[in-house]
Amino acid sequence: MLVACVQSDVTFANIDDNIKRVSRWLEIASDSGSKLAVFPECMLSGYAYDTRESALPHAIQLNDPRFDLLTELAVKHELHFTLGFLEKTRTQLFNASALIGPSGVVGHYRKTHLPHLGIDRFVDRGDLGYPIYEAPHESEKAKIGLAICYDSSFPEPMRALALKGADIIALGTNWPNGASRTAAVVPPARSMENHLFFLAANRVGEENGFGFCGCSSICGPDGLVLASTQSDQETILTAEIDLEIARNKRIERVPGKHVIHRFNDRCPSFYHDLVAPVSASQTESETAQDQA
Repeated sequence: MLVACVQSDVTFANIDDNIKRVSRWLEIASDSGSKLAVFPECMLSGYAYDTRESALPHAIQLNDPRFDLLTELAVKHELHFTLGFLEKTRTQLFNASALIGPSGVVGHYRKTHLPHLGIDRFVDRGDLGYPIYEAPHESEKAKIGLAICYDSSFPEPMRALALKGADIIALGTNWPNGASRTAAVVPPARSMENHLFFLAANRVGEENGFGFCGCSSICGPDGLVLASTQSDQETILTAEIDLEIARNKRIERVPGKHVIHRFNDRCPSFYHDLVAPVSASQTESETAQDQA
């Protein structure tokens, strides 16, 4: 299947204008033959808010009629796409991502790893875990995991998605100019570690004093970079992917002499420290260092 990463600018605090942007990009993605398109984090709302209160008017619920408009675009172009938005409930606010297809909102995710940056300073921590969603493609279903920006800097959630069977991790992100190294290192590392396809769609442009670095990429199993850009300008990346390659975790580099299996060779019984609570003394030490 052909997949696309959309590296787009965003109109701050203007959902309707950003839906028009999404529509134009989907036209291009559809013309290329893409069946899955990944958009940046907070594509509908913008990111660099200074308060929770200023962001709330630009947050929406999943039953908002504007998701019906987005579904109509998926129907028109016969594809699935992911995009970031601010999600509000009666009492909470989340940095979220939705997977949308011709049948509507297939699923969504709420960001769990929150840096001290932009709207992430004010949203609630995601509470949905790391589910996998299926997007029909010809005679099979692509299994897609959703993640948002800073989530990818932690190997654990990416591995959790892989263990649940993800063929593709769709990462919408707002990497600012200081994060270009993250954009270069993380996608190939996560795709190699988990032997899957990793689509990282970053935004570009400027917003309330923040510039965004672009540097989107599509990486495949074994960390192969299938498409990438070093540009901070709007563009769309496409790549042809074979889901069966991601599903076969056994890599035979030299027959009978060099064989690895990314999942079978794991040793989970040694990993208990990964989920152990951080000690109070360590937390206090880190706080003291930050204050210093």
